[in-house]
Amino acid sequence: MIPRQGYANVADNSGAKRVQIIGIPYAPRGYATVGDVVTVTVKDAAPNSPAKKGKVYRAVVVRTKKEVRRSDGSYIKFDDNAVVLLNQYGEPLGTRILGPIAREVRNRGFTRLASLAPEVV
Repeated sequence: MIPRQGYANVADNSGAKRVQIIGIPYAPRGYATVGDVVTVTVKDAAPNSPAKKGKVYRAVVVRTKKEVRRSDGSYIKFDDNAVVLLNQYGEPLGTRILGPIAREVRNRGFTRLASLAPEVV
């Protein structure tokens, strides 16, 4: 669960390092969880990268510190909050995904992210 104004790491090679969540358009609650599409602004980015500091992007949450309950009764949680930046067509901005992603992301229709990720947990 990541609230509005919360920070997250970027789990792709788009050049952005840290983002702030400024909107959660499709969630009726006040926080985002794994698989939600959010609106973010880049707070820290590498120089000469496609993602520039201050730009606004859509992103999908792939990891959260807060545990997520699965339908079989198990829970999964990660060490950090992480997102993957998306372009205007809903495709990943980067070409690689860094670190594991949750299975819930693939179940939400982001099969391209699941295929790029080194591990789906």
